[in-house]
Amino acid sequence: MAISQTDILSHSVVTATTMENSAPLYQRAPREDEDGRPLGDFMMIIPQLRSLPPRVIQKKVARIQTVLEKFTNLVVFADLNLKINVLWVLVRQSPSALIEIPIAIMTVIPEARLVAHPRFC
Repeated sequence: MAISQTDILSHSVVTATTMENSAPLYQRAPREDEDGRPLGDFMMIIPQLRSLPPRVIQKKVARIQTVLEKFTNLVVFADLNLKINVLWVLVRQSPSALIEIPIAIMTVIPEARLVAHPRFC
């Protein structure tokens, strides 16, 4: 998949759509799983991602996709907004999902940082 700096990664197993044509996240992202249970989420900042050469961005996006595909049982939706260098992932409720998936992403993208509320830091 060729992805440019204006693309977004969204997950349904992970497809790319352009930012200009996409609806706001609150309209695209599910709030509950198929059984009506609320979803958890996490956000990661990937500093300076959008300023990298397109070829490097493509490699990093492919790494993120590979990680997310390993967690298809948990990941419901993912959105990589290159305009603001933010990855947002919605997951099924699981005691380990909010820790294991970000760690796996940081393993392949070391500069990625989990955004957390100060109370949890």
